[in-house]
Amino acid sequence: MDSLFTVLREEGLTTLKIQNNWKTNVTRLYAAKEWDPDVDFSKYNKDFYAESLLTDDGVYYNTHQVWELYRKYGLEEHLQKVIEKIKAGRHFQIEAYYNAKYEIHFMYNQHSKKLGVHNKRRGLFTGGIRRHELEEDELECIQDGLNLGRAMSFKNIPSGVHYGGAKTVVQMPPLDINDMEELGWLAYVIDKARGMSTPDMKLPNEMVGIIVDNFSKQWLAGNNSRLGSSAVPTGIGVFHAVKQAVKFKLGKETLDGVTVAMQGLGDVGITVAEEMMKENALMYVADVDQERLEAFRAKYPNNVKIVPTDEIMNLEADVFCPCAMGGILTKENIPNLKFKIIIGAANNQLQAKSVEEELELAKLLGENDILFQVDWWHNCGGVIVAISEYENDKITLEEVIDKTIERVSTLTWAKLNEAKEKGITPTEAIYAECEEIIYGDKDLM
Repeated sequence: MDSLFTVLREEGLTTLKIQNNWKTNVTRLYAAKEWDPDVDFSKYNKDFYAESLLTDDGVYYNTHQVWELYRKYGLEEHLQKVIEKIKAGRHFQIEAYYNAKYEIHFMYNQHSKKLGVHNKRRGLFTGGIRRHELEEDELECIQDGLNLGRAMSFKNIPSGVHYGGAKTVVQMPPLDINDMEELGWLAYVIDKARGMSTPDMKLPNEMVGIIVDNFSKQWLAGNNSRLGSSAVPTGIGVFHAVKQAVKFKLGKETLDGVTVAMQGLGDVGITVAEEMMKENALMYVADVDQERLEAFRAKYPNNVKIVPTDEIMNLEADVFCPCAMGGILTKENIPNLKFKIIIGAANNQLQAKSVEEELELAKLLGENDILFQVDWWHNCGGVIVAISEYENDKITLEEVIDKTIERVSTLTWAKLNEAKEKGITPTEAIYAECEEIIYGDKDLM
C-alpha cells in the first residue's frame, strides 16, 4: 500500500513537511533525520526538549530533493495526491513524523495558524488526535485528518478562542498505556508541532493524565481534568442549538412533545438526550451499545423507544440528532429523509471532501425543507472547556457551561435568521463569516 512513510523508513528519516501557500499556490517540501533511533523518549522534557538536537548525523532535504526521493520509490503520484488534498482545502501543511521503533505514522494536519499566532502561548494549534490501523488506506486517513483540521479552525470561531485549527491522525498499533517511551514520543512530536491535543477515536483518555504529569502540559481534557469530561458542555451546547432550531422552525419554546431521532448514545449523545428529557421530548434512540440503550429506556419508559441502528435515518421525526460517526448525510439519502431539523454533535455529518461539497449538500437539505446547521457551529463546548482549563486555573464548570450555552444559543439564532433574510442556508451564512476571519481581514467575534 502506498505511503508517505515508505521513504522515511527506507532512508532512515524521521520528518516530512508538506506545506502549501494557498495565496500563491506554491508548495514546498522538507524531509529530515532529526533524532537517532536510540533516543529514549521517556526522558523527554527531563534530559532534552522539543528544540534539542538529538543526532550528530542530521540529514535535511529541500523541495527538489524530496521530490527525487519519492520518484526513487515510485511514490511521486502518491505525494502529488496528498498535495492536491492540501490545496483543495486551503490547508497550511501536514507535519509528519515517523517512529520506526513503534511503527507510528504521525500526521499533524494543520489547517490555519491565523487565530493562534498572536495568542502569547506556546500552543498555536488545538485539535484532537485519533488512531487508525496501519492497514487502512493512508489517503483516506489523511482526508479524514484534513477535514477535521479544517473544521477545527472554524470551530474555534464560535468557541471564541485564539488558536489555529489542526487534527492529528496516527496510523499505529494499539497504544500501550504503560509504555512511557511511546507516550513520551507522542508528547514530543505534539510539542514540536506547537500544538495542543486530546485523545479521540481509538486512543484512551487515560493517556492525558500520564502525559501531563510526566511530559507536557499541552494535552487537555483528560480523565484527570479539573473540569471533567468535555462531553458535558459539548452535549449541553448541542441541546441548546436544537432548542433554537425548534423555536425557529416549529415555533416552540421547549421540546415538549417534539419527536427526536437520536443516533448515538455515547458520552455526548447521552448528555444531549438527558437534557431533552428534561423538556419531555419523545425520543427514538439507536446505538450499538444495547445495554446503554436499555438503561436509558428504563429511565424514561414513556418517552423513549429503541430502534435498530440501520433504521434510525428512515424514521419520520421533527428532529434528527446525529451523535455518532460522521459522513452520514449524502446526496443519495438526503431526498429520502423525513425530518424537519437536523442538528447533532457528530463531526463532519455531511459526506464531503471540501467546503464546496458541504455547501452543495447543505443546499440539498434546504431544498428538501430540512433545517440544517453545520455541526462545528454548535458542538464547540469541548473546545470551550479545554481552552478554559488551559488558560484559567480558577474557572468553574458552571461558568464554562454558561459560556457555552450563551455562545451557542446566540450564534445559532443569529445565523438561522441571517440565512432566512438572505435566502441562503445557515451553513452558507456560517462559512461566509468564518472564511472572512480565517482567510480575510475580519477579527474573531
